[in-house]
Amino acid sequence: MIVAHERDVQVVKLEGDSLKNVIKKVLISPQEGWEGNVMRVFELEVDGYTPKHSHAWPHINYILNGKGILHLDGIDHQLEAGSYAYVPGNKIHQFSNQGNQLFTFICIVPEEGEQ
Repeated sequence: MIVAHERDVQVVKLEGDSLKNVIKKVLISPQEGWEGNVMRVFELEVDGYTPKHSHAWPHINYILNGKGILHLDGIDHQLEAGSYAYVPGNKIHQFSNQGNQLFTFICIVPEEGEQ
């Protein structure tokens, strides 16, 4: 069992050629007792984006703050606080910040999706 606050979670700045201005926080994982699943929060700063990629596992997303785009299987979907999405496995996808403030979302994946 865990009861905590996001502000106390370790921040991991993701870096690479295929992404920009992305921060990840792992909130709940098997380490905290949720066997087989991981809940993360991603923060994309202004002009930030995740890699355009695909993988075998699905994920569930819930937008907490800001405005962005989910590029999913060739279609751009507008997102804002309160939007949610299910991204099936093996579909090309990418999140990008399209606003002038932080774009923040929850991302839940099976354990193998947390790398």
